[in-house]
Amino acid sequence: MSPSHLKRHNRTSTPKLPNHLSVVRDTTSSQIHRQEMSAKDLSQDDQNRTLEAPATDVAMEANSDEPNASVLEKSDGEKKPVGTEAAANDAQEHGFWPVLKNPNFLALWGGQVFCQLADKVYLVLMIALINTHFQTGAQTISAWVSALMMTFTIPAVLFGSLAGAFVDRWSKKVVLVGTNIWRGVLVLIIPSLLWLTQDWQPIAMLPVGFVIILGITFLVSTLTQFFAPAEQAAIPLVVKEKDLLSANSLYTTTMMASVIIGFAIGEPLLAAADRLWSLLGGSDGLGKEIVVGGSYAIAGLILLLLVTNEKPHAPTKESPHIFADLRDGLGYLGKNHRLRNALIQLIILFSVFAALTVLAVRMAEVIPNLKPEQFGFLLASGGVGIALGAVMLGQFGQRFSYTQLSLIGCVGMVASLIGLSVFTQQLWAVLPLVMALGIFGALVGIPMQTAIQTETPIEMRGKVFGLQNNVINIALTLPLALAGVAETFVGLQAVFFGLAAIVFLGGLLNWYISLSSRD
Repeated sequence: MSPSHLKRHNRTSTPKLPNHLSVVRDTTSSQIHRQEMSAKDLSQDDQNRTLEAPATDVAMEANSDEPNASVLEKSDGEKKPVGTEAAANDAQEHGFWPVLKNPNFLALWGGQVFCQLADKVYLVLMIALINTHFQTGAQTISAWVSALMMTFTIPAVLFGSLAGAFVDRWSKKVVLVGTNIWRGVLVLIIPSLLWLTQDWQPIAMLPVGFVIILGITFLVSTLTQFFAPAEQAAIPLVVKEKDLLSANSLYTTTMMASVIIGFAIGEPLLAAADRLWSLLGGSDGLGKEIVVGGSYAIAGLILLLLVTNEKPHAPTKESPHIFADLRDGLGYLGKNHRLRNALIQLIILFSVFAALTVLAVRMAEVIPNLKPEQFGFLLASGGVGIALGAVMLGQFGQRFSYTQLSLIGCVGMVASLIGLSVFTQQLWAVLPLVMALGIFGALVGIPMQTAIQTETPIEMRGKVFGLQNNVINIALTLPLALAGVAETFVGLQAVFFGLAAIVFLGGLLNWYISLSSRD
């Protein structure tokens, strides 16, 4: 079988437990492949021992019709059970355990934990600095925070695609480590810059210190645009294709946990860091910056342990233009309908949750005994739902195809949104419905992200993931802007019903494209 046929076979095979005969055949194929790959690294004597008796045994097992064959010889001389025992071992290899015992994935995941926590607490830190240094009693903090959020969002629109094209040219490990270290350095120099410029004249009626905060935020967000596609492209390099669903489930769980925990404990964590810093003899409340900058630095140090086994790019006389790389990425998306379909599903999913962040404020306003500023409870229930869905997917999702999972998720999201359109003022119904929306959203988002990873060749991953981040960030701005306006004119019930219709159409599109790809 050619490598392209093997890759296509692996991608399209269903992850259900095989019967006895299929276990023998699959084990034999992978056994021969392992012998061919490992022979290059063995001495001549080891090659002879590896390719003699084991190869004969493999051939005999392949031609055997007995499903209860007990063992196969592996290239390293180790006995491998087949038949019923192999099926039991395969069942144990599903779920989170295969990725949790992968040291390279643990390094990548550990870096993500500290990086995600730092990302969320960074915004809390910036708001605390604004409140301490720039806001006066007669002013509202909203204008300052709006400028900060706009500065944080602009790099995602400007550099998302460009960053992905550059990531394809660079070592993923270097990008992951470098972006975290530099973000840590930028956060740690903020106190010194604020102290040096405290007596400077304002720039365009803005305090110089606030301009510095905006500049640091812009740089931190720009580095994040490089980190995100490099992280997505690194996952398939260190995780086997059959374990990608579990790996992405863990990543999504960590991301949602960081959203819930980061925003919830951000202020108490920073306050405790300042108190601890004072007890250690520090001054000027530098503990907050040390926690955030240190978290970025720790993420970078953990990622130093990562081994991606990337092949260096072949040297060329003239490097292709960066915009040519972007055209290649767009062209690949245009040709691969499954990849394009997965991206459309993700855009719809993120748009629904972006609209939910706006509509949650209005729901908190109309629900009895709930205040508008308590909308975070509603969003937190959605985050808990996404985390629960990710855990269920990582443990049991391998039994279903990505299309089946996405279709189930779309149906569940439609039902949840229709439920929200009916029960808009009953807290006892809204909380479980938002949680269900999160659970079914995970059934759409995680398999589609995994499909993009498996469908994209190594040399295109940075471009595709950069375009993905860019398109999603641009798409998020539309529902954020329109959801509140639409609710004002047509009401919560009509908006939720409209979102349900959009998700339903997206599910139909996914089903139609999946059927077309089989023909």
